[in-house]
Order: sequence, then C-alpha cells, then structure tokens
Amino acid sequence: MLIIKNGGTQKPMEKILNLAMLISGGGTTMEAIALAVNSGKLKGIKPRLVISSRSEAGGIQRAKQAGISEEDILVIRPKDYATREAFGEALVTACQARQIDVIGQYGWMPLTPANLITTYQGKIINQHLGPLDPGYPGYDFGGQGMYGMRVHCARLYFVRAVQRDFWTEATAHLVTEQYDEGELLGTKRVEILPDDTPVSLQQRTLPAEWELQIDVLRQLAEGTLKPFRREERLVLPGEEGILATAKQVAGQLFPKG
Repeated sequence: MLIIKNGGTQKPMEKILNLAMLISGGGTTMEAIALAVNSGKLKGIKPRLVISSRSEAGGIQRAKQAGISEEDILVIRPKDYATREAFGEALVTACQARQIDVIGQYGWMPLTPANLITTYQGKIINQHLGPLDPGYPGYDFGGQGMYGMRVHCARLYFVRAVQRDFWTEATAHLVTEQYDEGELLGTKRVEILPDDTPVSLQQRTLPAEWELQIDVLRQLAEGTLKPFRREERLVLPGEEGILATAKQVAGQLFPKG
C-alpha cells in the first residue's frame, strides 16, 4: 500500500488499491473515476465504497449507475452523531470493513474528523476547485466557507482586481484537520476568459477536476505520487484586503455556495 508522507512516497506492494469515495452532492467526479476504472483508463484502483454525507445527494444514484454495489453505497450523516468523534468512528468502521487503502473526498462538505485522518494518515485526498497555497492559510482560495460557486466568484473578482494570473486551478491535496491546508498533490490550470462568469468558469473547470483526480489516482497506483509546495505566492503583500473583499462578495452573491 502506498503511503504519502513527509513529502515523499514509499514503494507500493503489487496490489489493487481499494478506494473509498466521499461525496455530499452530485458526485460527478466520483462517477468519472468509476467510469475510468470500468473502461480500463485507470488501473490499479478499485472503487470499493461510496459514502454520502447527505441522503438526498444526487451522487448516490450516479454511484449505482457506475456499477457500485448498493451494499457499498452508504449514507453517514454528521447530524446523526452526538460528536464529531462518533461520526469519524462510523466512517472508520465502514472503511476498515472493506479494507480501504485510500480515501478520496469529491465534493465532501463536512470537516473531516480527526480520528479518520489519524487512521488514514497520508491516505486521504481532497478535491478543491480553486488555487490553494498550503503553508499560507488565508492567502488562497480555500478555507472554511470556500466551496462551490463561491470559489469561482472569488477567483474571478481577485484576478480582475489585481490584473494578473488570469487562470484558475483544479486542485488535489492531502487532507489535514483544517480545511484545504494539506500539501498539494496535483493541479490543473484553466484559463480565465474576458467574458467569464462564475457559472461559465465552473463549467469549464469541472472536466479539469475530473482529469486531475483520475491522474492523481493513477500516480498513486504507480507509486509516483509526491506532494509538493507552490513556488510563487497566489496573494502578494498588500493584496490581502482584495482577497478578503473577493471572498466577502462571493459569499453574498452565492449564499448557498
């Protein structure tokens, strides 16, 4: 089993990695990964479990259509547990029962419980739809409340205000106990066009998100995946106020994310 830890990789054993996919919404990335496995495009990975944090998530039906057995599609809701630790224990139990090797968070909204992170240290990958800068919390396009259309809106506002870096990024990163602060595993840039809106940018970024997550899993299975740090800052000194305004505007325009 490949362990991502301390900026490097350990050589994997010759085995198929069992993947658990955590979702909260439409599950389009989960579906894209399952279909890539089914078609032979993605080897060395077996989608073994899908967990939704919401019983009404559209991704549940997508998981069934993608060939995930119903007994391996679970709804585990944070609100059904008295504590975050109990919620995490339910997730750990479900994963261990299926001998999960790696966990992917694909549109997963809850803050990942600490006991799940501890049990699967260095083995939980998160999908984020905008640029992140681990090591500089608060100086990127992640963090609590930064999800969905808010990310695209904030990125558009920021680059147009500072007049540079007319691109956004699909991102894969390791999960820590804080939102969007784990080391980067991969990014895929998408150009920002002059007439882009948050909606059009979302539509063009989503396929890049699918491609990136599939590629990261492929590298994981091959034993070549390695965390890295960004060399250039996303937000320069003196631009903190612009970023704060961008996030505030995004929250006002997209109150439901």
